[in-house]
Amino acid sequence: MIYRSKAPLRIGLAGGGTDVSPYSDQYGGAILNATISLSAYATIEPLVDNQIIVEALDRKEMQQFNWASELPIDGTLDLLKGVYNRVQKDFKIARSGFRLSTFVDAPAGSGLGTSSTLVVSILGAFAEMYKLPLGEYELAHYAFDIERLDLQLAGGKQDQYAATFGGVNFMEFYADDKVIVNPLRIKPEYLHELENNLVLYFTATSRESAMIIKEQVKNVNEKNEKSIDAMHQLKEQARMMKEALLTGRLDEIGRILDYGFQQKRRMAANISNSSIDAIYDAAMHTGATGGKISGAGGGGFMIFYCPLNTRYAVIDALKSFGGDVKKYSFVDYGLTTWKI
Repeated sequence: MIYRSKAPLRIGLAGGGTDVSPYSDQYGGAILNATISLSAYATIEPLVDNQIIVEALDRKEMQQFNWASELPIDGTLDLLKGVYNRVQKDFKIARSGFRLSTFVDAPAGSGLGTSSTLVVSILGAFAEMYKLPLGEYELAHYAFDIERLDLQLAGGKQDQYAATFGGVNFMEFYADDKVIVNPLRIKPEYLHELENNLVLYFTATSRESAMIIKEQVKNVNEKNEKSIDAMHQLKEQARMMKEALLTGRLDEIGRILDYGFQQKRRMAANISNSSIDAIYDAAMHTGATGGKISGAGGGGFMIFYCPLNTRYAVIDALKSFGGDVKKYSFVDYGLTTWKI
């Protein structure tokens, strides 16, 4: 028997950064995101001997161990090993060998929630294999615990919930790790138009989000008024985006995205840079009405809202920067698991 899973990556449309503690604990956060047709995959194949093999096929990394209840966290394939360690610790799964293989449709550090989505996918494969009693909220929170507490990786809470639930969601974040996922019933024609008009562009540079997030956390802890006010505005941006999508006021999407981009730059110093600014300006000059950096910032993917048929002129302008426009579609499914 082989156990498989996949979980979708996401585009953050509004409110990015307000899901990060301590801001979300002190003020409450809100984010609007949507899952797309790029995924993180995990496969577990039981082995007859007592070997544990973990491998990231997209990164061409592999480690092999004699069976152990805990694998070393040493900077290589730590997400894979971290999930195994936590599941083994909490559920005392059978002493048997296996091969855990993963693949992600976007590079690490791209701003589409790759790391957290991969953790959700791996956890889903283990849940399928061992019939772990985890509902959607439980699994998403469990993935958050593994990544943020066990592995001490900086970040927010939205990605684990987006990958688990799927679809277009307005998410609220509160103290004590309370998260409320509100699925949005957007008319199909609105969603098709949004998909048609949003250009997803990879800047050809991945970034280390941890340093940006640490600065954001520091700004909140030190009561930096400029940074905190920017986060308040981003939370309001999420509400603005929700209203625009639900009522079909799509001509406002670009302006709302641009508003958020300007607030993001006030939140932490390294969110944007001269290269990102040049890309953004080129898109705006050729027809985009707004855009944003996906994820924490500093590189990775950017999105631009291009009404009417301006997407073609924008795509042509972006070619000179050496990145790639990525084809995608919105998907309404979250974590999916099966066995064969």
